[in-house]
Amino acid sequence: MERHDARNLQRSWRRFSAFAYVAEQYGYRYDGLSPLSPKGSPNPYFAFRRLPDAPQRAAWSAQHYPTAPEGGRLPETQRDVDLLHARIMVDYSLTHRRRGLTALLVLLVAMLIPLSQIGFSGPSLLVCGAVWLFFAGLWLTGLSLARRRYAKYSRLLRDSGVD
Repeated sequence: MERHDARNLQRSWRRFSAFAYVAEQYGYRYDGLSPLSPKGSPNPYFAFRRLPDAPQRAAWSAQHYPTAPEGGRLPETQRDVDLLHARIMVDYSLTHRRRGLTALLVLLVAMLIPLSQIGFSGPSLLVCGAVWLFFAGLWLTGLSLARRRYAKYSRLLRDSGVD
């Protein structure tokens, strides 16, 4: 079975979901994160596998929607695109959970360098601690939002009967 990898270069997850829907009309089914995708990448690769009936699907789509290759319209079922969007968002949320924690640890080490030059006095430790706590708060807020988004899309998929 043939697998093709794609990245979301448009930075719009809704457009990428519509792309996945169109690819399905031509015989390529969205198959989740690609094994080639670098761990923790902010822009991972997504896998599409070629279906056995891809030539028939492509011929049918070309016959019924001849202007589609030039930017014409395909039948877009919003529900299908929404389900693909939910699947993509759940898969995407699994790619970058630890990236922020690594950045916090690097920031902590990076702040030790100027502290070693200035000296470990009370005010300088307080400023560095405040800066680190600020970024830790931002990371925790982002983590909370990501978990809520993951729960929302997981619930949507579960209610629709998608694994």
